[in-house]
Amino acid sequence: QVQLVESGGGSVQAGGSLRLSCAAAGFTYNTYCLAWFRQAPGKEREWVASTYPGAKTVYANSVKGRFTASRDNAKNTAFLQMNSLKPEDSAMYSCAAKHDYCSTDSRQLTYWGQGTQVTVSS
Repeated sequence: QVQLVESGGGSVQAGGSLRLSCAAAGFTYNTYCLAWFRQAPGKEREWVASTYPGAKTVYANSVKGRFTASRDNAKNTAFLQMNSLKPEDSAMYSCAAKHDYCSTDSRQLTYWGQGTQVTVSS
């Protein structure tokens, strides 16, 4: 059974940090792209970052320099380290997986987690 389970969300003040985790099971993890998306109330889902099977990472301009995506293939887990958080980063963060190459289009992602809420207060 395929599972993606996020954890690590919470409430922080602006300038603070959080580290999200995404534990995967049920598929050949090290051949999949792992992506992070977020969605704030009343807004469209937004791509945040992706890690390729070979660990190359790419980021949305809005988080570049503040967020770091990584993965541990031995533990089937992806991470999103979020630093210098801003109120506009508040959203439900979800991880998603797609075989082989990455895509920023959420419709291309095959598996999704339930999400973890991040709230940043000013």
